[in-house]
Amino acid sequence: MMKKLIATLLLASLLLGMTAVTASAQDTKSTDACTLDRIVILSRHNIRSPLSGSGSLLGDITPHAWFEWTSKPSELSLRGALLETLMGQYFRLWLEDEGFFPLNYQPESGAVRFYANSKQRTLATARYFSAGLLPVAKVEIENHAAYDTMDPTFLPGLTFVNDAYAEDVRAQVAEMGGEAGMQGILDKLHDAMELLMDVADIRESEAYKSGKVGELTEGETTLILELGEEPGMSGPIKTATSVVDALTLQSYEEADPVKAAFGKELSREDWLKLHTIVDTYSDMLFTRPLVCVNVAHPLLQEIRSELQAPERRFSFLCGHDSNIASVLASLGVTEYTLPDTIEPKTPIGSKLVFERWLNEAGEAFYKVSLVYQSTEQLREYTRLSLDNPPVKTAIAFDGLETNADGMIAEADLLARLDSAIDAYDLLVEQYSEQEELPLAA
Repeated sequence: MMKKLIATLLLASLLLGMTAVTASAQDTKSTDACTLDRIVILSRHNIRSPLSGSGSLLGDITPHAWFEWTSKPSELSLRGALLETLMGQYFRLWLEDEGFFPLNYQPESGAVRFYANSKQRTLATARYFSAGLLPVAKVEIENHAAYDTMDPTFLPGLTFVNDAYAEDVRAQVAEMGGEAGMQGILDKLHDAMELLMDVADIRESEAYKSGKVGELTEGETTLILELGEEPGMSGPIKTATSVVDALTLQSYEEADPVKAAFGKELSREDWLKLHTIVDTYSDMLFTRPLVCVNVAHPLLQEIRSELQAPERRFSFLCGHDSNIASVLASLGVTEYTLPDTIEPKTPIGSKLVFERWLNEAGEAFYKVSLVYQSTEQLREYTRLSLDNPPVKTAIAFDGLETNADGMIAEADLLARLDSAIDAYDLLVEQYSEQEELPLAA
């Protein structure tokens, strides 16, 4: 009973933070005389090879041969490098057009910051984006952890866990399945799982014939919640997510779309159906209210700091889809489905962009958007320009009003960030009252 009460109090406090809003944004009149003042970007890495290579389950789960990747497992591919350079070039054109950057900008010390997770794919993404954005400048890619390890800022890890918390997280995830709980989640994915079994011909694979993998519509899903680690799971949803991930990457790399789908002709609707598996996996692990403020806490603090760094003009933080998903969930993002992509939540290479604008009175407002290359642009190596830009979709937050120009008052956005950051401390305080366990250093 006490556990449920504390969980209820926590959720109430989170919802209170999400609905609190000042009148400043909604009372501000529209103006077209605003000046772009600062940009902070949280980026997902661009196209990589699958996370596992030959000899893994991925190699045995289909009788078909995978695309011959241009990089080692989990590393940025050649296509990903080229596409990220194109994206950096587009941002340069846009910022020069806005008068934000002069031509061939060589920033003064501290004006520009590139900070990436220490994985190859994130470091390389930041490097290639910087090459497109600032081609004649000497740009340092900052990283704070040993190469090929996870920087705590970008690790969507649990920095607080105890038995009461883990129990309530599992209950919150199970709610996604309705009365059937965890089984209900899998039942909702039945059609997508059947489609995946058919596309990859999993029933004809060595893994299936040997019993290593069974029907993806069956089986138990177990959440794994360990201190200092990313939330994880075992079971069919995890297995299916790794296959859909590899298929999606292959569809970007392989010129023949039918060959990319192992001889199947898939419509955009088919791809979106497959991605309900990936999105469900992400929602289960990273966007539940009790989880997102935990795993996103260090990154929320980093974003908050960059938004207010007095010397900074442009910040580029490079991490993963789980980072974008957990940050958006922590801030109370309004439900959205992105257009022109088969990854409707956090497309490969996507950027969560915070634009700070000043009006004539010196008042600050923010535009928040997701910027990403469309599926066609990814597949075709499309040259980006002001006349042919990447897709840009405005992002809204529950309870945060925007003015007539679609902008959020700075005070409101910072208050929302503070609320999400404080929610972590509240979580620790409330659950620590029940059970004392050591926190991560």
